[in-house]
Amino acid sequence: MGFFQDAFIYLLAAVVAVTVSHRLGLGSVLGYLFAGIAIGPVLGYVGGSETETVKHFAEFGVVIMLFLIGLELEPHMIWRMRWQLLGLGGLQVALTTIALTAAVMAVGFAWQAALVIGMTLALSSTAIVLQTLNEKGWMRSRGGQSAFSVLLFQDIAVIPMLAVLPLLAVGAPVPLDGGEGGHHGSILEGYPGWFQTLVILATIAAIILAGRFLVRPAFRLIAAAQMRELFTAAALLIVVSTALLMDLVGVSAALGAFLAGVVLSTSEYRHALESDIDPFKGLLLGLFFISVGAGIDFGLLFSEFFLIIGIAVGVILVKMLILLALAGIFRMPWQDTWMFGLGLAQAGEFAFVLFGFASASGALAGSLVEILILSVAVTMLLTPALFILFERYVAPRTVSSAARPADEIPEPGTVVIAGVGRVGQIIARLMMAENYKIVVLDHDPNLVERMRETGVHSYYGDATRPDLLEAAGLGEAEVFVAALDDQAQQTALVRHVAEHFPKCRIVARAFDRHHLYELEKAGAHAIEREAFEGALALGKRTLRELGLHPYQAEQKVRAFRRHDIQTVSILREYWTGGMGKKYVTAVRERLDELMQVMRSDRLAGKNMPDKDFSPSRKEDPER
Repeated sequence: MGFFQDAFIYLLAAVVAVTVSHRLGLGSVLGYLFAGIAIGPVLGYVGGSETETVKHFAEFGVVIMLFLIGLELEPHMIWRMRWQLLGLGGLQVALTTIALTAAVMAVGFAWQAALVIGMTLALSSTAIVLQTLNEKGWMRSRGGQSAFSVLLFQDIAVIPMLAVLPLLAVGAPVPLDGGEGGHHGSILEGYPGWFQTLVILATIAAIILAGRFLVRPAFRLIAAAQMRELFTAAALLIVVSTALLMDLVGVSAALGAFLAGVVLSTSEYRHALESDIDPFKGLLLGLFFISVGAGIDFGLLFSEFFLIIGIAVGVILVKMLILLALAGIFRMPWQDTWMFGLGLAQAGEFAFVLFGFASASGALAGSLVEILILSVAVTMLLTPALFILFERYVAPRTVSSAARPADEIPEPGTVVIAGVGRVGQIIARLMMAENYKIVVLDHDPNLVERMRETGVHSYYGDATRPDLLEAAGLGEAEVFVAALDDQAQQTALVRHVAEHFPKCRIVARAFDRHHLYELEKAGAHAIEREAFEGALALGKRTLRELGLHPYQAEQKVRAFRRHDIQTVSILREYWTGGMGKKYVTAVRERLDELMQVMRSDRLAGKNMPDKDFSPSRKEDPER
């Protein structure tokens, strides 16, 4: 019963805590950490060696995550990132190590111990940062790509750090028995450095060759068997075997999995691998975060509260200042600079391994290691809060205070469009084709320049600034089109225009039905859901591919459109900013009614007279 009881406790804590955390807008990572705190220090269901065992097992989630990231990055993309990887990542590790080592020496530690602490705390949390960047959709941004480059370099830097730690030992080494805090070492221990280097390079070459010439044919045979569970087992086997092989030669298992992912990124089975492995990543990462929360020793935290909090805050401040300086040197946009600085300011999960190894080798005293590990856990616990700080308070201000000044707008427009993304571009071209004077505003300078090259009157600037909107002619414009790609910014912009330019008609792009209600409340006059009509067109095409006559497919789509528009109107009175019980009940009732309407044989003739539609070759060129 022990296993099932533990599994029940972990899963229940995760489901409850993450659900509540998401409803509060705090993200999943903070939810998992709170779940661990609840079942560990607060309720006492788990703790001690059990927590460490779970943590070591759950670290496999980090390995899987690096493999999936590798699948997304083709080799030519890695080559394009080489300057960020070596320059940005190398400088971050070097400068942070120097700064933290100097700070530790200043309080009286020997330089050997200070260097161990400095280089260990220079590393950031791959698990928390990448999970949050993917969850928030920031991975493709300049700041997200820069953060990934630094994290990847840090994973590589762990290898020489592990090699250097025994050389810095100033105390008696603790015997390694493979237990808690132990480090198994590699099979190359005792061999000359040049031989170890050759073996590591040969191992990497073997992984690359195997991925290209052995794995793909093997997957063809496995796919031919048409057994989904066998394919999943094979995908996990690749991750485990690669991680094991790299770990045996003393290289980071996560780095090995990343390399395997990059090798398979051009494979035809890439997407199948992603879909099969991704659920394991999510569960194991969640388990890892729970174990971090459960491992917090509140007794030690309260007895050494000011020391531990001081170390945690000091580490965050030092790393953040260095990261912000590097972001400025590498000329990141101001918003990405703050994301980069706040996101990587914590210490990482590798600190648990490195500090444990440092204690076992005699480089650090055991009592000091306990305080340092708890300080690392506190920095990890504060990281989701730093991301929330960036998202809610820093980002809205940094966008409007970008280093590049807003463009001067020589002539106001009859139609002002905010956002020149995939929606704004189409609207801009349509208005230009009808000879309307338009002004397009966007805060992405590269996108603005590309639109100018194609003849679209685009200007760089923050569309929420009253002076810029005034210069664009919004005071006299007939229509303002809100087409930003960010849902929260879109709602805030509509509310701003409605308050400051009440005479202007506001046409807004909504992301979904719920966003439509928010935009209505904010003051938009006309709202369209961005994917609705496109989805209906695809639905009609699907019906035709299934054998329906174009006339019947058109009937079904028109009936669905009418019913959905009515549904939007009916559900509006139940929408209170969230999906309450009455709202969910109404949604189910409308879905049942839709099924009846679509199955009705009386749609023909009643809902769409023949004169409204007649199938022709132009309408149906392939039939």
